[in-house]
Amino acid sequence: MKKLDVKDLANFKLVGGLDIYRKKVAFTVSEINVKKDEYFSRIYLYDGRKAVQFTSGPKDSNPRFSPDGKLIAFTSKREKESKEAELYLIPTAGGEAKLLTRFKFGINNYEFSPDGKTLAVITQVELERKKKGEDVHLIKEVPFWFNGIGWVYGKRGHIYLVDVESGKKRKLTGGNLNVQTLKWSRDGTRIYFVAQEDREKQPRISDLFVINVKTKKVEKLTDSKWRISDFVPLDDETFILRMSTLERGGATNTHIYHFDPKTKKIKKLTAKLDRSAYNSLNCDVRGPSRNPLIYKDGWIYYIATNGPRANLFRVNLKGKIERVVRGDRSVETFGIGDYIAFIAQDATTPTELYILKDGKEKKVTAFNDWIEEYKLSEPEHFRVKVSDGMEIDAWIMKPVGFKEGKKYPAVLEIHGGPKTAYGYSFMHEFHVLAAKGFVVIFSNPRGSDGYGEDFADIREHYGERDYLDLMEVVDEAIKRFDFIDSERIGVTGGSYGGFMTNWIVGHTNRFKAAVTQRSISNWTSFFGTTDIGYFFAPDQIGGDPWSNTKGYWEKSPLKYAPNIETPLLIIHSMEDYRCWLPEALQFFTALRYLGKEVQLALFPAENHDLSRKGKPKHRMKRLELIVSWMEKW
Repeated sequence: MKKLDVKDLANFKLVGGLDIYRKKVAFTVSEINVKKDEYFSRIYLYDGRKAVQFTSGPKDSNPRFSPDGKLIAFTSKREKESKEAELYLIPTAGGEAKLLTRFKFGINNYEFSPDGKTLAVITQVELERKKKGEDVHLIKEVPFWFNGIGWVYGKRGHIYLVDVESGKKRKLTGGNLNVQTLKWSRDGTRIYFVAQEDREKQPRISDLFVINVKTKKVEKLTDSKWRISDFVPLDDETFILRMSTLERGGATNTHIYHFDPKTKKIKKLTAKLDRSAYNSLNCDVRGPSRNPLIYKDGWIYYIATNGPRANLFRVNLKGKIERVVRGDRSVETFGIGDYIAFIAQDATTPTELYILKDGKEKKVTAFNDWIEEYKLSEPEHFRVKVSDGMEIDAWIMKPVGFKEGKKYPAVLEIHGGPKTAYGYSFMHEFHVLAAKGFVVIFSNPRGSDGYGEDFADIREHYGERDYLDLMEVVDEAIKRFDFIDSERIGVTGGSYGGFMTNWIVGHTNRFKAAVTQRSISNWTSFFGTTDIGYFFAPDQIGGDPWSNTKGYWEKSPLKYAPNIETPLLIIHSMEDYRCWLPEALQFFTALRYLGKEVQLALFPAENHDLSRKGKPKHRMKRLELIVSWMEKW
């Protein structure tokens, strides 16, 4: 059988966001075209029997059925000369797609009105228009840019109403509100929406609002205490909210609540399951998907991360929780019609469409069956009881072609976040390393999602218990698996995993090589230059650079640069606004100045999501650099 290689990235089909009307499921399939160095996507339609390509592409996505199921709306970029986002309609029975309208700054979200005559669209709007030809950035607020988007200063998300027949659009909201998601009222006279009221001063807070479609009168329903990510309006004018109370800052789990705007009372419905109500598993070959919240027959359906699994759950208004789709896998998104349709993957099976009907599950697509021709290493789970008594989930992947009695080099992989998790989702990077002859070690140390708030809360303690967990996982792996060569172990990670890689090489020389990616090296520069730095750093490190100067420096890997003896490769994207370029430049400069073994690889026109959404050739080059660095050292 074949071994999975870097170039096999081109084989993956990324099955993504879906919508369902009765038996019909519309969903997106993206392909990675290395020759053209682009992604192409098309809408597919499953009719209860088979899935067929429904639109021609090349960049169609985000399908939505009209309320009567006769139309499918989707977003696209078909006009070659246009940089604007396009909104199309196509009859479900088939035929030509009709361009309805365009939006200059993209389409964030959209919903059909109950009568199907209007689409409510969220798009970015400039608060002050620049003069034609003006290239000077006059910035009056933070954040001024955002990863993957670019400049966001002077822009806000607002709602437009688009007539389905004529394509005429009317701006509904305005001002400083930054609208993030919306739902229509049942009678179509109002739109409920979630928005930030003050993105600069309260970047973590988002509230629930309602606007009258005719009068444009806006009413705020919540009290600026929570971060609401989604909601469902109920018939009794109460709401189901998916939100974080922020009681423990960024470590707070997102739960499902019942909210009454009249009394302002909330009830946590998912109190019995201390887990985040979304999918936080890492994967480098997934398609873009919505994270739905669906109310049906007295139950609220949602995805939650439970340890290394992301499963579909449901909860009723009394707080009873049931697992609907279970198993060692990652449920990416779902919809409910005559049955439940969902997209899922696991550690050796990339994304596919499944249906669940009458308790029986069926896989209905085979876009990634090519993987069956390859010999893959199945992750082997083990638990590590660390020095403070906590048990940590960990895994190893043996090298492909493993032979008893032989010693193998190993690579410790560290996830980002820190409040994400590794688990039963497909990681192309891990499989490539295993195919190249490395043992892959990965785990969910303190700070990870999926194990409760106490486990996740490492605020003000970066590089402490999380560092010990990782080192003790490596110790246990060496002890338990005698085929690991303890003298030949490398370490790599991205984002928080990059920070931790930097921290590790500044605190131990046990690793023979390291690759740090999209990392933080200096918390003070991170605070002042990045899209989330000015509120993320105070939450995670404590205080700000003026009130906690010592703490910011103590937790900065840059401080420990003189200690580093491990050969280090720094990989960074030049348009990474989450961990901006200076994080890599100053760390590289310091290490070169100090005479250390270090190289810097910079990827132009890429952002923080290089490993997941970067240009195909850049993604492949990144993997080649990681493999070659580990092989060299």
